[in-house]
Amino acid sequence: MKAKVFRGNLVDLHQKKIYPAEIKVVNGRIQSITSCSDAPPLYILPGFVDAHIHIESSMLVPTEFAKMAVCHGTVATISDPHEIANVLGLVGVEFMIRNAELSPLKFYFGVPSCVPATSYETAGAELTAEDISYLFEKYNLAYLSEMMNYPGVLQSDPEVIKKLAIAKKYGKPVDGHAPGVTGDEAIRYIQAGISTDHECFRYEEAKWKADHGMKILIREGSAAKNFEALIDLMAYCPDKIMFCSDDKHPDDLMEGHINLLVRRAIEKGYDLFDVLRAASLHPVQHYGMNLGLLRVGDPADFIISRDLTQFEQPEVYIDGECVAKEGVALFETTKAEPINHFEIEQLHPDAIRLKAKTDTIQVIKVLDGELITEQCLAKAKIHQGFVVSDPDRDILQLVVVNRYKKAVPAVAFIQGFGLKRGAIASTVAHDSHNIIAVGVDEASILKAINEIIKTKGGINATDGRSIKSLPLPMAGLMSLASGEETGRLYALIDQYAKKTLGSTLKAPFMSLSFMALLVIPSLKLSDLGLFDGSRFQFTDLFMESS
Repeated sequence: MKAKVFRGNLVDLHQKKIYPAEIKVVNGRIQSITSCSDAPPLYILPGFVDAHIHIESSMLVPTEFAKMAVCHGTVATISDPHEIANVLGLVGVEFMIRNAELSPLKFYFGVPSCVPATSYETAGAELTAEDISYLFEKYNLAYLSEMMNYPGVLQSDPEVIKKLAIAKKYGKPVDGHAPGVTGDEAIRYIQAGISTDHECFRYEEAKWKADHGMKILIREGSAAKNFEALIDLMAYCPDKIMFCSDDKHPDDLMEGHINLLVRRAIEKGYDLFDVLRAASLHPVQHYGMNLGLLRVGDPADFIISRDLTQFEQPEVYIDGECVAKEGVALFETTKAEPINHFEIEQLHPDAIRLKAKTDTIQVIKVLDGELITEQCLAKAKIHQGFVVSDPDRDILQLVVVNRYKKAVPAVAFIQGFGLKRGAIASTVAHDSHNIIAVGVDEASILKAINEIIKTKGGINATDGRSIKSLPLPMAGLMSLASGEETGRLYALIDQYAKKTLGSTLKAPFMSLSFMALLVIPSLKLSDLGLFDGSRFQFTDLFMESS
């Protein structure tokens, strides 16, 4: 086959130098790299890797995610499919693998380690140690996904230890998830074979974990934004840093991906090679990815950029084929057939009414840009013996409804959403993905929840009369529409929640999706009740008056 020839200033991350070069590619691999004197004023560098992402959180199936991500220079992802696994189990994981194979982007999936994430919620499926072994054996998946059950690690839970042993047997790295954990407990967690953490939200915590051997993933997603808090690690321990999104909604993906983190780090004055190594070399090495790094014999995976500061609309090559140019993906996708797990009927009007037991309640306090929450006590607003939302104090009713079987909804109260009218609801509710809704009155909340039940998954916002909805028929998590259409509709609903309903959060739907994530402290709500993540046990909503 005739060689493809590329000329430009090659950014060599191994030797940490830039020089004019000619690259010859044959059959998708780099045949030769030679210095040349007539290179055009372009830069050839390895493509970017998202070192930890849940594709489902983009609300796109893998092929549609790929069409958006490649336009920003992303050539591969380290992807944890535990969102769909919590809904559909093995069927969901295998769907992600099959669909991803229909696009050129290189998806490296992990085996979900915690499905369900805890025993304190109702998920749609379970992955056992035997299932984990099956997935490693059949698909040679890249790693054991984030071990969220850190109490299980510390307490030597037999099932957790079994899963860790399986990863060791297959020689696979294990991802971590231990927000705020340091000291002796963190040392025991690391000694169990867990090598990364993407949940650090303070510099000192991340520095401590890096000092004790962990790789630190600097996360900048749609809700959790830790870049500013952690980026100084680039100067302290550059060889232990990677970049990741974790969860990124479609409107944000339209604007950029890992390229945005690279750009921001360079603008802050960090060393170009350290930054680019974090964005490509380090995940390739850590996860053993078969991804090109601009060496002879490597797959021809690279980007061609006009500069080394903005990285806007690069030409993107995967296995020697141009997959994106001028911000447009150059491959087609086919529509996926939906699969789902949704078994409940419409709620009746009094389903979420909560009779007051005392006049003092525990309130979840959401923190903008964080997955962690705080907890506080407040006087309940009581009307005719029932606790109701109090928009004047921004204390709103939060509801989680089991979508897998008929059950009594769980009700709590939350502060920080800022809604002045209506309600918002979603089936993107980590990690079990039941229905979650927040609003200023019961009628609006019920309207939003019943619309979700009608569409069998999605997100929506209502002012109590009209409603704007984005259906997510693929497992209640993903759209079947194009990335552009999904991103446009999501952005419209997101702005409606802010401008019409009054939410003050940067990403109200992404923040809402984490209010049922029990493994992140401090106070959360599952379909089974209010949960104290710091003590890892259920707690009472009503408290005795002081």
